[in-house]
Amino acid sequence: MTYASDFLSFVNASPSPYHVVENAKKLLINAGFLELKERDSWAGKIEKGKKYFLTRNGSSIVAFGVGQDWKAGNGIAMVGAHTDSPTLRLKPVSKKWSEGYLQVGVELYGGGLWHSWFDRDLSVAGRVYASENGNLVPKLIKINKPILRIPTLAIHLDRDANTKFEFNKESQLFPIAGLAEEMLNKSDTSEIASVEEDQRSFHSLAAVSDRHQPKVVALIAEAAGVPISAVRDFELILYDTHPGTFGGISDEFIVSQRLDNQMMSYCAIRGLIDSLEAVDALEGDATIRLISCFDHEEIGSESAQGARSNFLPAIVKRLSSLSAVPDVDTSGAATDASRHYEETAIKSFLISADMAHAVHPNYSGKYDSTHRPQMNKGPVIKINANQRYSTNSPGILLVEEAAKISKTPLQLFVVRNDSSCGSTIGPALASLLGTRTLDLGNPQLSMHSIRETGGSADVEHACSLFAAYFNNYEKLEKSIIVD
Repeated sequence: MTYASDFLSFVNASPSPYHVVENAKKLLINAGFLELKERDSWAGKIEKGKKYFLTRNGSSIVAFGVGQDWKAGNGIAMVGAHTDSPTLRLKPVSKKWSEGYLQVGVELYGGGLWHSWFDRDLSVAGRVYASENGNLVPKLIKINKPILRIPTLAIHLDRDANTKFEFNKESQLFPIAGLAEEMLNKSDTSEIASVEEDQRSFHSLAAVSDRHQPKVVALIAEAAGVPISAVRDFELILYDTHPGTFGGISDEFIVSQRLDNQMMSYCAIRGLIDSLEAVDALEGDATIRLISCFDHEEIGSESAQGARSNFLPAIVKRLSSLSAVPDVDTSGAATDASRHYEETAIKSFLISADMAHAVHPNYSGKYDSTHRPQMNKGPVIKINANQRYSTNSPGILLVEEAAKISKTPLQLFVVRNDSSCGSTIGPALASLLGTRTLDLGNPQLSMHSIRETGGSADVEHACSLFAAYFNNYEKLEKSIIVD
């Protein structure tokens, strides 16, 4: 259960994509990875046999190890996942009040099961920008106490609620932050008042304490370790303060927020680290082992840090020509070195790792009769004829061979023909890179709920599979013939 326990520590410390990346960095640094900056030149900075990582926007991360025998144009073994999950986000102007209550305005992010957010102990976390020594500096915050709640209406006032729970997402999904009279009676708001006084001079935008509840801003500043006057802006999301935990009679379940998709992000990172644990792991290896975890998958991946951006293609392009000696044609002119990128792309493979649907015992009719994944029975290979998933036979065979080496059980899943099918970063990256791709993920229940359920043994299953995939990719890729 070590893998499952470590994952719980990871997910409980990662209420936002920014925290996912920060905690991933800690794991990687502890494992000997060196940080690169995307905006810097990499000339002379990357050495064979070493491990590196870089981030974009603080919410997406790529890490890789370079084989000792790597040559320009060789293949890259990749696992991709995403750092975001459906949630509620504070609106740019969130200050609201009604019937004597202080409230905050929130915006829906992704396709959440929003009814599951009612009657939960909520708080905020994310990225705050604060002025510090003449610069605007990002700071991660996580307010570790319930400060918000979205209460349901009493059954006495809505007798139909037991059979049909409906609500307006714009007018009835506003969290309560406190009582207005409490705000008026507090005597510790002198700093807020002085800030508001100082900010009466011209500003292109209204002051932060004018756009948001001042007491909420005060808590944010305290969590960031800065004066209220230093807080300039923030990107904060709501999260359930109740920590993830083991569940079930024999601890066979993990019950937590954000299993989709922090479980697969964690397994990708841990699988890469495990594959490189031995001192000589990269000796005799002619490939690069790489993981990429992107933001914004839940809303289509179309952003500068999403899977549809140039983040991964740009890195693959830089790595594909690593240690390249320019070719020279008969006239003595250097040929186009971009061929290394095309060669690398076609020799590479991507596992798109995103959580899958376990069969639900109370809704068994929603699943294809012969494709019914179960928890703790291993990762699920996801297949869709309409390319909502990018899996095909060569990919299945490659992953199957890696699973034989690690002794990892695998399962297969297709959605019913009369049901809609979600998608992943797999098709997007397959199109961008032209790289062979397979979609898989650990099975779970209650996907996109504020409390999801997964299998505790499946964490180790996925980590072991990814480690075996990285360790054996060079040999396996050559043995499966495909043009």
